[in-house]
Amino acid sequence: AENLKTILRDRDTIQIGVGKPTKYMIELGAFDHLKDIGIYSEMACPGILNLVKRGIATGKYAGLHPNVAVFTGLIGCRPEEIRWAADNPLVELYGAEYIVNIANTAKNPNMVAINNITQVDLTGQITCESQFGPRLINGPGGQLEFHIGAYCAPGGRAVSMMPSTWSDGLMSTIVPQLDEGSIVTVPRSFADFVITEYGVAELAGKTLHQRAQALAAIAHPKFRDELSEAARKIN
Repeated sequence: AENLKTILRDRDTIQIGVGKPTKYMIELGAFDHLKDIGIYSEMACPGILNLVKRGIATGKYAGLHPNVAVFTGLIGCRPEEIRWAADNPLVELYGAEYIVNIANTAKNPNMVAINNITQVDLTGQITCESQFGPRLINGPGGQLEFHIGAYCAPGGRAVSMMPSTWSDGLMSTIVPQLDEGSIVTVPRSFADFVITEYGVAELAGKTLHQRAQALAAIAHPKFRDELSEAARKIN
């Protein structure tokens, strides 16, 4: 959450995934320091409507539907939040074909898509669907559309979050290259910000070697040496 704070700005419009670790970002205070942010999201995380209630999320500068928070559904909110939203003019719901739409997402200036991933390789290839090969553990949902929409929006940022390790710390989620059979959700040409508990790697506009160095720097310390060595071999 502290690392996410470093790339957020007043007047951003946010989309945030309901999985781990992004679902915890709101209640960990990642947005508490901001003013006049907008919400243009698919599902809703616990606490997200409290951002509206507290006046943090006003939507004043949103490109689409200013002054309201926009979702496809409120699954993920707590019951008291849903009761607050009922017949509330500050909250609007639209179909997925409208919200989960690259062109519409990109109309929001400073759009920030914040989603979960399972692995990234040193070139910036990202998967949220498989892990360590073809083992399917998830579907893409609207992640790719929001990611590309935010990437293309004026001032936008596409954020991919994950813990640095998996299986009780035995394996790094940052790898030299994805295993054979891995499903690439976000192509490396659209890779932007990757966040772990150890920092933020900004990948857009960087060479493959620079990307590899940036990703190795936010890996778990016990895997950094081998990843740094692999990064040195990437031109």
